[in-house]
Amino acid sequence: MHRFSELVDSCAKFSIATLKSVDEKALEALEVGGATVHVKSLQMVQLQRAILAVGMFSLFEANLQDVFGSEGFEATRRVLSEQDELKAAERFDNVYLAINVLKHGYGRSYKALVERADSLPFKVKRNGEEFFNEGDVTEVRTLVEVDDDFIQLCADVIAEVSGVVGRVSGTSI
Repeated sequence: MHRFSELVDSCAKFSIATLKSVDEKALEALEVGGATVHVKSLQMVQLQRAILAVGMFSLFEANLQDVFGSEGFEATRRVLSEQDELKAAERFDNVYLAINVLKHGYGRSYKALVERADSLPFKVKRNGEEFFNEGDVTEVRTLVEVDDDFIQLCADVIAEVSGVVGRVSGTSI
């Protein structure tokens, strides 16, 4: 089987292109008429992006547990730190927290993300914020904005961290 990190990157690129195509068709249809079905299609695409991001990272966790046992993410953090991969560790932690927030909502991960929200490469809703973009009918209810860049960030972090873990553990992820 091909490495998970390679497949995830291909999957991300394929999904981004496919979802973008559905987006474009629905937006074209909305220019002709404002049927609810087209708005619903755009919201479905947004939800699918979030599902994709959560799924990619959850499967990555399973791969890390194959290498490190039940300490998958914690062991990965230690490896990144020991290898002086501080930038990778920071990116990994940011995505890890974002995925936790997508899965669980408000909690410790959300609080940690809000504290660093100004330095993140993606948007996090702050307490009291209802929308990422007021008036955007495509938006679905998430605390982290999942766009194509976020999906690619997830794939990039998986590839980067997999490389470090593979180098240290002698296994390919």
